[in-house]
Amino acid sequence: MLGLWFGLAVTLGNTIGAGILRAPGEVAARVPELGPYLAVWIAGGAYALLGAISVAELGAMMPRSGGMYVYANRALGRYAGFVVGWNDWIATCGSCAAVAVVIAEYLRAGRGVLVATALVLGFALLQWRGVRSAGRAQEATSLAKTLILLALVAACFLLPVPPSAAGPSAVPSAIGVAAVIAALQAVIYTYDGWTGVVYFGGEVRDPGREIPRAMFGGVLAVMAIYLLLNLAFLRVLPLHALAGEPLAAGAVARALFGALGDPVIRAVVVVGLLSSVHAFLLMAPRVLFAMARDGLVSRRAAAVHPGGTPTGALAASLVVVVLFIASGTFDDIIAVLAFFFVANYVVCFTAVFALRRREPHAVRPYRAWGYPWTTALALAGSLAFLAGAALGDTRNSVYALLLLAASYPAYRLSGRLMR
Repeated sequence: MLGLWFGLAVTLGNTIGAGILRAPGEVAARVPELGPYLAVWIAGGAYALLGAISVAELGAMMPRSGGMYVYANRALGRYAGFVVGWNDWIATCGSCAAVAVVIAEYLRAGRGVLVATALVLGFALLQWRGVRSAGRAQEATSLAKTLILLALVAACFLLPVPPSAAGPSAVPSAIGVAAVIAALQAVIYTYDGWTGVVYFGGEVRDPGREIPRAMFGGVLAVMAIYLLLNLAFLRVLPLHALAGEPLAAGAVARALFGALGDPVIRAVVVVGLLSSVHAFLLMAPRVLFAMARDGLVSRRAAAVHPGGTPTGALAASLVVVVLFIASGTFDDIIAVLAFFFVANYVVCFTAVFALRRREPHAVRPYRAWGYPWTTALALAGSLAFLAGAALGDTRNSVYALLLLAASYPAYRLSGRLMR
C-alpha cells in the first residue's frame, strides 16, 4: 500500500513541470509590477488549495483508483464518467509523450523519438514489477526534482549577480484587467496536477486520512517552491528583464553561469521532468482500469499483476503514449483536450454538491472546510477560467465542443459492445 510520501511525491511529480521554468516570462510581460506579479502567483496557488479542500472530500469518501472519472461516474452518471474518463486518459497519455519528447530534446539526442520511447518503456518495465517499486521510483524522482530546483534557488541567492544582468529600470505601466486574467490563466496551468493522489485512492493506506493530507501538503509544497523560484529569479533579473522570456529559468541561468548556463538549465529540465513522465505513466492506466472495472471499456484493461500493477491498462496506455511520440501529434490533441482539464474540475466540484444532496448520510472521513462557500468559490473560478480559455482560443474550443458532441454516440456504441 502507498502512503503519505508517495501522495506528496506524485503531486509534486504531476504538478511541477516545465511550466514554472517558462511561465514567469509570460506572467512578467502581462503584469510588469512586483506586487501584482507575486499576487498572481499566490492567487493561482489559492485556487489550487480551494480545489483541494473540496476534491479531498471525494477522495476520502470514494477511495477507488481512477481519478476524477470515479467521482463523475458516481455523482453524475455513466455518460459523464465516460466523457471525463476518456478525456483524462487520452490527455494524460499525450502529456506523458510530450514531456518525454522534451527530455529527449534537452538531452540533445540525435534520435529524439527513440530516446523518448526508451525512457517511457524503461519506466513501464519498472512499474510492471509492482506498485511498491513504482512508488519508490516516484518518490526518488520527485525528490531529485525538488533538490535540483532548490539548488537552483540557492544558486540564485548565493552567487554574485553580474552588474550587467540588472539592466536599466523599467517605467511602471498600467495593468489592465485582461492582462491580469491572462497572467492568472498562465499561472493556473502551472498548478494543474494537484489532484495526482486521487488516481491511487484504492492503493493508498488509510485513504480517509492520507488523501487529504497529501493533497494539502502537496499544494502547499508546490506553492512554496513556486514562490521561492520566482523570488530567486527576481534576485538575478529584474521583472522587465524576465518579461517575454520564452524560458525564464534559462535567462536566469545564463546571467548567473554565463556559458555554463545552457548545460545547467538542461540538467534542471531533464532531472525535473523525469518524475513527470513517471507520474503520467502511473496515472493514465488507473483511469482506464477504473473504466474497465465498470464495464465502459474492455475487461482486459482490468487485469492486475500480483504486485498490484494494472498491467492490462498499463499496456494499452503504453501503446498510446508510444504512438503519440512517433506521430508527434500530441500538441494538437492536448490543445483541444486542455479545455476538458478545467471542465473536469467543474465536474468534480459539482459532484461535491450533488453527493451532499443525494447521499447526505454517506461516510465522509473528511468533509470540505467551509462548505458550501469554498466549493462554490472553486466552482465559480473554474467556470470563469473555462470561459476565458474558450474565448482566448476559439478554434480549439470549437473542436472540443465537436468532440463532446461525438462522445455520446461513442458512449452508446461502447455500451453495446460491452454487453
